Amino acid sequence: RGGMRVLGVDPSTRATGFGTVESQGNRLVRIESGIIRPPRDAALPARLSHLFRGLAETIRSCRPSVVAIEGIFAARNVRSTMTLGHARGVVVLAAALEELPVVEYSPQEVKRGLVGTGRATKEQVRGMVERLLDVSGLAGDDVSDALALAITHLHASRLIQLAGREGGQPPSRGSRRRSVNLRLAWERRLGPDREA
Repeated sequence: RGGMRVLGVDPSTRATGFGTVESQGNRLVRIESGIIRPPRDAALPARLSHLFRGLAETIRSCRPSVVAIEGIFAARNVRSTMTLGHARGVVVLAAALEELPVVEYSPQEVKRGLVGTGRATKEQVRGMVERLLDVSGLAGDDVSDALALAITHLHASRLIQLAGREGGQPPSRGSRRRSVNLRLAWERRLGPDREA
């Protein structure tokens, strides 16, 4: 029987990666993943419309219980930051119309949670995603980043469940050790011989 199903989305107006991961007992299973690519020569409104339709179709087919996206961060290029904000808005809208909660994780939280350091490279993140999901040859960083977001939320949810059972409290959102603790708690729960 499947457990929580999370849709991770790495938003962009050029290539939005998505990946749905489900917890099945002690395993993490990739349900679906891919990239939504609006026409490159289309104006911004048309690209956002294409992105919305693609996300709406993905949500209907995957039926996630929550959507995880990357939190807002300041880029050097203000125009790029604003454009990314438009794409994130489309993701939030698509989720809201299906009454799905949206959670955010910073890039550093995802890297620390999966690899153990906030300075992990894209290659290291992809390698850990492939290991945890027992897959290979993921189609680019957009997909692996989206799957990493989904995995991060599943880790966080499991830690919160464990803390509740033990009468404790999960680490606060601002804690430097929060994401590392998520991974350690996940590994202790699954044991060293996990397959996922």
